[in-house]
Amino acid sequence: MRTNMVQFPVISDQLMLQRLAHPKRSVRMVLDTDTFNEIDDQFAVVYAMKSPESVTVEAFYAAPFYNDLSSGPKDGMEKSYNELLKIAGHLPEMAGIPVHRGSEGYLPGAETPVESAAARDLVERAMASSEEDPLYVVAIGAITNVASAILMEPRIIERIVVVWLGGHALHWRDTAEFNLHQDLHASRVILNSGVPLVLIPCMGVTSHLHTTLAEVEKFVKDKGSVGRYLYETFRDCSKDHFGYSRVIWDISTIAYLVNPDWTPSTLIHSPLLSEDFHFSIDNTRHFIRIVDHVHRDGVFSDLFRKLED
Repeated sequence: MRTNMVQFPVISDQLMLQRLAHPKRSVRMVLDTDTFNEIDDQFAVVYAMKSPESVTVEAFYAAPFYNDLSSGPKDGMEKSYNELLKIAGHLPEMAGIPVHRGSEGYLPGAETPVESAAARDLVERAMASSEEDPLYVVAIGAITNVASAILMEPRIIERIVVVWLGGHALHWRDTAEFNLHQDLHASRVILNSGVPLVLIPCMGVTSHLHTTLAEVEKFVKDKGSVGRYLYETFRDCSKDHFGYSRVIWDISTIAYLVNPDWTPSTLIHSPLLSEDFHFSIDNTRHFIRIVDHVHRDGVFSDLFRKLED
Protein backbone atom coordinates (compact mmCIF):
# COMPACT_ATOMS: atom_id res chain seq x y z
CA MET A 1 0.00 0.00 0.00
CA ARG A 2 2.17 2.82 -1.31
CA THR A 3 1.13 6.24 -2.53
CA ASN A 4 0.73 6.77 -6.26
CA MET A 5 2.85 9.89 -6.72
CA VAL A 6 5.59 9.61 -4.10
CA GLN A 7 8.10 6.94 -5.05
CA PHE A 8 9.85 5.44 -2.07
CA PRO A 9 13.09 3.46 -2.48
CA VAL A 10 12.61 -0.24 -1.92
CA ILE A 11 14.97 -1.64 0.69
CA SER A 12 15.90 -5.27 0.11
CA ASP A 13 14.81 -7.85 2.66
CA GLN A 14 18.44 -8.55 3.54
CA LEU A 15 19.24 -4.90 4.21
CA MET A 16 15.95 -4.38 6.04
CA LEU A 17 16.72 -7.21 8.43
CA GLN A 18 20.15 -5.73 9.06
CA ARG A 19 18.64 -2.32 9.83
CA LEU A 20 16.02 -3.83 12.10
CA ALA A 21 18.61 -5.71 14.15
CA HIS A 22 19.70 -3.93 17.31
CA PRO A 23 22.87 -1.92 16.51
CA LYS A 24 24.73 -3.18 19.60
CA ARG A 25 26.89 -0.07 19.47
CA SER A 26 26.60 3.63 20.15
CA VAL A 27 24.46 5.35 17.53
CA ARG A 28 23.79 8.88 16.35
CA MET A 29 20.23 9.98 16.97
CA VAL A 30 17.75 12.84 16.88
CA LEU A 31 14.82 13.05 19.30
CA ASP A 32 11.40 14.18 18.07
CA THR A 33 9.23 15.01 21.07
CA ASP A 34 5.97 16.69 22.09
CA THR A 35 7.76 17.64 25.28
CA PHE A 36 5.04 19.73 26.93
CA ASN A 37 2.23 17.24 26.30
CA GLU A 38 3.02 14.91 29.19
CA ILE A 39 5.70 14.39 31.83
CA ASP A 40 7.35 11.30 30.33
CA ASP A 41 8.96 13.19 27.43
CA GLN A 42 11.04 15.15 29.92
CA PHE A 43 12.32 11.93 31.46
CA ALA A 44 13.15 10.58 27.98
CA VAL A 45 15.12 13.71 27.05
CA VAL A 46 17.18 13.44 30.23
CA TYR A 47 17.63 9.67 29.82
CA ALA A 48 19.00 10.15 26.30
CA MET A 49 21.44 12.80 27.44
CA LYS A 50 22.57 10.63 30.34
CA SER A 51 23.28 7.65 28.05
CA PRO A 52 26.30 8.76 25.98
CA GLU A 53 27.64 5.20 25.97
CA SER A 54 24.68 4.21 23.80
CA VAL A 55 23.49 7.31 21.96
CA THR A 56 24.84 10.63 20.73
CA VAL A 57 22.01 13.14 20.42
CA GLU A 58 22.57 15.44 17.45
CA ALA A 59 19.35 17.47 17.53
CA PHE A 60 15.96 17.84 19.17
CA TYR A 61 12.73 18.43 17.26
CA ALA A 62 9.54 19.87 18.77
CA ALA A 63 6.49 17.89 17.68
CA PRO A 64 2.94 19.26 17.44
CA PHE A 65 0.17 18.14 19.76
CA TYR A 66 -3.39 19.17 20.50
CA ASN A 67 -5.20 18.42 23.74
CA ASP A 68 -6.29 20.33 26.83
CA LEU A 69 -2.72 21.58 27.32
CA SER A 70 -2.67 23.43 24.00
CA SER A 71 -4.97 25.51 21.84
CA GLY A 72 -3.93 23.62 18.71
CA PRO A 73 -1.02 21.72 17.13
CA LYS A 74 1.01 24.91 16.52
CA ASP A 75 0.63 26.00 20.15
CA GLY A 76 1.53 22.49 21.31
CA MET A 77 4.66 22.52 19.18
CA GLU A 78 5.71 25.94 20.50
CA LYS A 79 5.17 24.85 24.08
CA SER A 80 7.22 21.72 23.41
CA TYR A 81 9.99 23.82 21.88
CA ASN A 82 10.07 26.06 24.95
CA GLU A 83 10.02 23.05 27.26
CA LEU A 84 13.10 21.66 25.51
CA LEU A 85 14.87 24.97 26.11
CA LYS A 86 13.78 24.82 29.75
CA ILE A 87 15.28 21.34 30.14
CA ALA A 88 18.52 22.58 28.54
CA GLY A 89 18.75 25.13 31.33
CA HIS A 90 18.94 22.28 33.83
CA LEU A 91 21.12 19.94 31.80
CA PRO A 92 24.62 21.14 30.80
CA GLU A 93 24.96 18.14 28.47
CA MET A 94 22.44 19.79 26.11
CA ALA A 95 24.65 22.83 25.50
CA GLY A 96 25.34 23.23 21.81
CA ILE A 97 22.73 20.70 20.66
CA PRO A 98 20.28 22.42 18.31
CA VAL A 99 16.57 22.51 19.10
CA HIS A 100 14.31 22.96 16.07
CA ARG A 101 10.68 23.93 15.78
CA GLY A 102 8.55 21.31 14.10
CA SER A 103 5.31 21.32 12.17
CA GLU A 104 2.59 23.83 12.98
CA GLY A 105 -0.08 21.39 11.83
CA TYR A 106 -0.71 17.81 10.79
CA LEU A 107 -0.30 16.41 7.29
CA PRO A 108 -3.19 17.68 5.13
CA GLY A 109 -2.95 14.66 2.83
CA ALA A 110 -1.22 11.35 2.30
CA GLU A 111 1.45 12.83 0.04
CA THR A 112 1.71 16.40 1.36
CA PRO A 113 4.53 17.20 3.79
CA VAL A 114 4.44 20.09 6.22
CA GLU A 115 7.52 22.30 5.98
CA SER A 116 9.37 22.98 9.21
CA ALA A 117 12.87 23.57 10.49
CA ALA A 118 12.76 20.12 12.08
CA ALA A 119 11.80 18.33 8.86
CA ARG A 120 14.44 20.18 6.85
CA ASP A 121 17.12 19.45 9.44
CA LEU A 122 16.20 15.76 9.43
CA VAL A 123 16.51 15.61 5.64
CA GLU A 124 19.92 17.28 5.77
CA ARG A 125 21.25 15.07 8.57
CA ALA A 126 19.90 11.89 7.01
CA MET A 127 21.30 12.63 3.55
CA ALA A 128 24.68 13.44 5.12
CA SER A 129 24.68 10.02 6.81
CA SER A 130 26.27 6.99 5.20
CA GLU A 131 24.26 3.84 4.64
CA GLU A 132 26.77 2.09 6.90
CA ASP A 133 26.01 4.50 9.75
CA PRO A 134 22.30 5.32 9.59
CA LEU A 135 20.81 8.08 11.71
CA TYR A 136 18.40 6.84 14.38
CA VAL A 137 15.24 8.93 14.54
CA VAL A 138 13.63 8.46 17.94
CA ALA A 139 10.06 9.78 18.00
CA ILE A 140 7.85 10.04 21.07
CA GLY A 141 4.98 12.14 19.76
CA ALA A 142 2.89 12.55 16.64
CA ILE A 143 5.09 11.40 13.75
CA THR A 144 4.35 14.48 11.59
CA ASN A 145 7.89 15.88 11.41
CA VAL A 146 9.41 12.53 10.46
CA ALA A 147 6.76 11.72 7.87
CA SER A 148 7.15 15.18 6.36
CA ALA A 149 10.88 14.68 5.98
CA ILE A 150 10.31 11.34 4.26
CA LEU A 151 7.82 12.90 1.84
CA MET A 152 10.17 15.83 1.19
CA GLU A 153 13.07 13.49 0.39
CA PRO A 154 12.07 9.81 0.14
CA ARG A 155 15.71 8.71 -0.23
CA ILE A 156 16.28 9.30 3.48
CA ILE A 157 14.60 5.97 4.25
CA GLU A 158 17.84 4.36 3.06
CA ARG A 159 19.81 6.27 5.69
CA ILE A 160 17.65 6.26 8.83
CA VAL A 161 16.09 3.91 11.35
CA VAL A 162 12.92 5.15 13.08
CA VAL A 163 12.21 4.14 16.68
CA TRP A 164 8.66 5.26 17.45
CA LEU A 165 6.46 5.03 20.52
CA GLY A 166 3.10 4.83 18.80
CA GLY A 167 -0.12 2.84 18.67
CA HIS A 168 -1.13 -0.02 20.93
CA ALA A 169 -0.21 -3.70 20.97
CA LEU A 170 -1.48 -5.76 18.04
CA HIS A 171 -3.81 -7.68 20.35
CA TRP A 172 -5.36 -4.49 21.76
CA ARG A 173 -8.96 -3.66 20.85
CA ASP A 174 -7.88 -0.66 18.74
CA THR A 175 -4.82 1.46 18.09
CA ALA A 176 -6.33 4.88 18.76
CA GLU A 177 -3.31 5.90 20.84
CA PHE A 178 -2.54 9.64 21.14
CA ASN A 179 0.71 9.75 19.15
CA LEU A 180 -0.64 7.65 16.30
CA HIS A 181 -4.20 9.00 16.38
CA GLN A 182 -3.29 12.68 16.00
CA ASP A 183 -2.01 12.39 12.42
CA LEU A 184 -3.45 9.49 10.45
CA HIS A 185 -1.66 10.46 7.23
CA ALA A 186 1.73 10.72 8.92
CA SER A 187 1.24 7.42 10.75
CA ARG A 188 0.41 5.71 7.48
CA VAL A 189 3.50 7.18 5.80
CA ILE A 190 5.68 5.64 8.50
CA LEU A 191 3.98 2.25 8.21
CA ASN A 192 3.69 2.21 4.40
CA SER A 193 6.87 3.86 3.11
CA GLY A 194 9.21 0.97 3.86
CA VAL A 195 11.38 2.97 6.25
CA PRO A 196 13.15 0.70 8.79
CA LEU A 197 10.89 0.97 11.81
CA VAL A 198 11.08 -0.20 15.42
CA LEU A 199 7.56 0.22 16.76
CA ILE A 200 7.07 0.40 20.52
CA PRO A 201 3.36 0.14 21.39
CA CYS A 202 1.77 1.78 24.40
CA MET A 203 -1.16 -0.17 25.90
CA GLY A 204 -0.26 -3.80 26.33
CA VAL A 205 3.50 -3.30 26.07
CA THR A 206 4.94 -0.20 27.76
CA SER A 207 1.84 0.53 29.84
CA HIS A 208 3.38 -0.91 33.01
CA LEU A 209 6.36 1.52 32.99
CA HIS A 210 4.92 3.21 36.07
CA THR A 211 6.61 5.01 38.92
CA THR A 212 5.39 6.92 41.96
CA LEU A 213 6.12 10.24 43.63
CA ALA A 214 7.74 8.41 46.54
CA GLU A 215 10.13 6.61 44.19
CA VAL A 216 10.94 9.79 42.28
CA GLU A 217 11.48 11.66 45.54
CA LYS A 218 13.93 9.03 46.76
CA PHE A 219 15.91 8.40 43.57
CA VAL A 220 15.53 11.58 41.49
CA LYS A 221 14.77 14.66 43.60
CA ASP A 222 18.26 15.25 45.01
CA LYS A 223 20.17 14.55 41.78
CA GLY A 224 21.07 18.14 40.95
CA SER A 225 19.08 20.76 39.10
CA VAL A 226 17.68 18.33 36.55
CA GLY A 227 16.65 15.91 39.29
CA ARG A 228 14.75 18.65 41.09
CA TYR A 229 13.11 19.64 37.78
CA LEU A 230 11.95 16.08 37.08
CA TYR A 231 10.71 15.68 40.63
CA GLU A 232 8.70 18.90 40.51
CA THR A 233 7.31 17.97 37.09
CA PHE A 234 6.14 14.64 38.48
CA ARG A 235 4.82 16.19 41.71
CA ASP A 236 2.77 18.76 39.82
CA CYS A 237 1.18 16.24 37.44
CA SER A 238 -1.48 15.28 39.99
CA LYS A 239 -3.21 16.95 42.90
CA ASP A 240 -3.41 13.68 44.82
CA HIS A 241 -0.54 11.18 44.87
CA PHE A 242 -2.08 8.85 47.43
CA GLY A 243 -1.93 5.35 45.93
CA TYR A 244 -1.09 7.01 42.59
CA SER A 245 1.40 5.99 39.94
CA ARG A 246 2.18 7.49 36.54
CA VAL A 247 3.23 5.81 33.32
CA ILE A 248 6.55 7.09 31.93
CA TRP A 249 6.48 5.06 28.73
CA ASP A 250 8.50 7.44 26.50
CA ILE A 251 11.72 6.25 28.16
CA SER A 252 11.20 2.84 26.50
CA THR A 253 12.57 4.22 23.23
CA ILE A 254 15.88 5.14 24.84
CA ALA A 255 15.92 1.89 26.81
CA TYR A 256 15.65 -0.06 23.53
CA LEU A 257 18.89 1.52 22.31
CA VAL A 258 20.62 1.15 25.69
CA ASN A 259 19.85 -2.53 26.27
CA PRO A 260 17.63 -4.64 23.99
CA ASP A 261 17.29 -7.25 26.74
CA TRP A 262 14.94 -4.84 28.49
CA THR A 263 12.72 -4.52 25.41
CA PRO A 264 12.20 -7.97 23.85
CA SER A 265 10.99 -7.64 20.28
CA THR A 266 10.12 -9.59 17.17
CA LEU A 267 9.84 -9.09 13.43
CA ILE A 268 6.41 -8.69 11.86
CA HIS A 269 5.04 -7.46 8.57
CA SER A 270 4.21 -3.78 8.78
CA PRO A 271 0.53 -3.55 9.75
CA LEU A 272 -2.09 -1.76 7.72
CA LEU A 273 -3.76 1.13 9.54
CA SER A 274 -7.47 1.68 8.94
CA GLU A 275 -9.26 5.01 9.08
CA ASP A 276 -10.95 3.94 12.32
CA PHE A 277 -7.56 3.13 13.86
CA HIS A 278 -7.33 -0.63 13.77
CA PHE A 279 -4.37 -2.71 12.67
CA SER A 280 -4.58 -5.58 10.19
CA ILE A 281 -1.79 -7.78 8.87
CA ASP A 282 -0.80 -8.36 5.25
CA ASN A 283 2.03 -10.90 5.03
CA THR A 284 3.22 -9.52 1.69
CA ARG A 285 4.34 -6.23 3.25
CA HIS A 286 7.81 -5.25 4.40
CA PHE A 287 9.15 -6.14 7.84
CA ILE A 288 9.28 -3.93 10.89
CA ARG A 289 10.41 -4.73 14.43
CA ILE A 290 7.86 -4.50 17.22
CA VAL A 291 8.58 -4.51 20.95
CA ASP A 292 6.29 -6.90 22.81
CA HIS A 293 7.39 -6.40 26.42
CA VAL A 294 9.41 -4.02 28.57
CA HIS A 295 11.29 -5.04 31.71
CA ARG A 296 10.26 -2.15 33.92
CA ASP A 297 12.78 -2.58 36.74
CA GLY A 298 15.86 -2.68 34.52
CA VAL A 299 14.81 0.49 32.70
CA PHE A 300 14.08 2.55 35.81
CA SER A 301 17.16 1.27 37.63
CA ASP A 302 19.34 2.38 34.73
CA LEU A 303 17.73 5.81 34.55
CA PHE A 304 17.94 6.42 38.29
CA ARG A 305 21.59 5.36 38.47
CA LYS A 306 22.55 7.60 35.56
CA LEU A 307 21.08 10.61 37.34
CA GLU A 308 23.75 10.13 40.00
CA ASP A 309 26.52 10.95 37.50
